[in-house]
Amino acid sequence: MHENNRQLAALFRSMAELLAAQRANPYRVRAYRRAADALLELEEDVAAVAQRRGLEDIDGVGKDLAGKIREFLETGTIRAYEELKTPLPPEVKDWSKFPGLSDSLVTYLYFRLGIRTLPDLEQLIRSHLLRTMPGFSGSEEKLLDAIRQQHERISPPSP
Repeated sequence: MHENNRQLAALFRSMAELLAAQRANPYRVRAYRRAADALLELEEDVAAVAQRRGLEDIDGVGKDLAGKIREFLETGTIRAYEELKTPLPPEVKDWSKFPGLSDSLVTYLYFRLGIRTLPDLEQLIRSHLLRTMPGFSGSEEKLLDAIRQQHERISPPSP
C-alpha cells in the first residue's frame, strides 16, 4: 500500500464523516467515500498518477477531487478538510441544549445555513422554516422561550 494513497483515503473518509454530520448533500458524502475506496484499490502511488495527469481517470475522482489530491501532494493537507474540522463556537454548540435542537441540526444550521447568532436563530424560528427541517423535534414556542431566557442570562434587564 502506497503511503500517499492511504493518507488521502483516510482524509477523504474523514471528510465524508464530517460532511455527513453536517448533513451535506449525500451524493457529495458518497463521492468522498468512493474516492477513498478507489485510492485504496489503486496499485500505484497516486503521486505517479498525478504526475502523468491521470487523476481523473481514477474511478470516482472528478475535477474537484483531483484538485484536492494535487493540493495534498503539494502541501501535505487539504484546506477544505481543515475548514471542516473547525469546531462550532462554544456559544453555538450550546444551542443543542435548547428544546428540539440536536448537535447535528445545530451543525447544519451553522455551516450550511449560516445561522451564527441567537437573533439569526430566532428569525429562522419565526419564519417557521425550522419546523420543516428534518431533525427538529420540538415546539417553536418552547424554543423561542429558551432563546429569550438565554438573552436574559447574557444581558440581564437593567434595574
